[in-house]
Amino acid sequence: MSLNYCMEDDEVIYFMPEEVDHHSVKNIAAELDGLIDSGIARKIVFDMTNTRFMDSSGIGVIIGRAKKLKYFNDSSVAVRNTSERVNMILRCAGIYSIVTKQ
Repeated sequence: MSLNYCMEDDEVIYFMPEEVDHHSVKNIAAELDGLIDSGIARKIVFDMTNTRFMDSSGIGVIIGRAKKLKYFNDSSVAVRNTSERVNMILRCAGIYSIVTKQ
């Protein structure tokens, strides 16, 4: 099993797949929830370098992790390396009022 994330300083960098849809978000949510519940992840950065497609379930997985982390004072959620298309989807969904764009 390959890891979809790495640690940089105190942040979990999660490498999103090429297609973020209802099939892939189950695994993404489960993996990140495990890291959050174990205390490893308090700061998550979604790296979307390879992401070319995202539907509403991808937006939901980002919002869900932000909500799960909001109870920790030192927590944060960010996205980085978005394509123009994915950036437009996130902007139209209002994600940037909840998470940071790096």
